[in-house]
Amino acid sequence: MRPAARCTRRDRRGPPFGADRLGLVASADSRTGGALHAPADRRDYRMAMTDSHDVRRIALSLPETVEKLAWGMPTFRVAGKMFVTIPDDETSFAVRCPMIERQELIAAEPAKFWVPSHEASSHWVRVRLAALDDQAELGDIIVDSWRQAAPPRLLEEFSPTA
Repeated sequence: MRPAARCTRRDRRGPPFGADRLGLVASADSRTGGALHAPADRRDYRMAMTDSHDVRRIALSLPETVEKLAWGMPTFRVAGKMFVTIPDDETSFAVRCPMIERQELIAAEPAKFWVPSHEASSHWVRVRLAALDDQAELGDIIVDSWRQAAPPRLLEEFSPTA
């Protein structure tokens, strides 16, 4: 009598739930047993998946930051000055940015940085969450905006932890 065929979830239904949504592929290497991994030509998916919750978490971790609802969207302020907003669709966020630097950012990385027409005369730039390289880049952008709004006494006390 032949032993019963072993059938795993992967054998019956394809890759585990969500693997295809994350862009994972099964390895053809017999040593890994068909383990799932990100394609070699793609950046680490765990690092690339930033969202509005990460923006909120990082912003609120900065000294004396408060969240306030304005124009129907969350805004983050230090000493009463806004430094981050999260628009309704939550696919991007806006930060303070000097006009000269803003134009350079948009020219260098138009897929990442942009300005809607109604904000063209402001000192703000939008950042597409999906285009960020990792959480560290997200943190750097938010901290830079916070520094532009924070009073000198906070800047003297502040030393970011890596």
